[in-house]
Amino acid sequence: MTDETPETTQLPPCPECASEYAYEMGALLVCPMCAHEWAPAGAGEDSEDPSDEGDGRIRDAVGNVLADGDTVALVKSVKISGGGGGTIKVGTKVRGIRLTEDTGNGHDIDARIPDFGRLQLKSSVVKKVS
Repeated sequence: MTDETPETTQLPPCPECASEYAYEMGALLVCPMCAHEWAPAGAGEDSEDPSDEGDGRIRDAVGNVLADGDTVALVKSVKISGGGGGTIKVGTKVRGIRLTEDTGNGHDIDARIPDFGRLQLKSSVVKKVS
């Protein structure tokens, strides 16, 4: 008997931290190392929106399409550098976001956060709330 048995359920590594320990939770994949959730590649290919990349829309950490004025919650703590510093904790709700063009630094959301002021956030650290 050989140790080279093919695995039919090989899951991709986490796109955020490259951890190989991703697991399935419903229709999403979850990384236990950084708590990132994402839709597996190939999921929903028969829908009208086959690709998250290149369609010009900004999506949150779990793949929901974001729009100006949406309310989002942080899915991971964010350290603020400069201007006194501080940390915005997981679960902090941000109302009335404004989407901006990514200028190469990954920040594509302009938001006003209570007790911190106006900041730019990455869409990969927020989740749309109803």
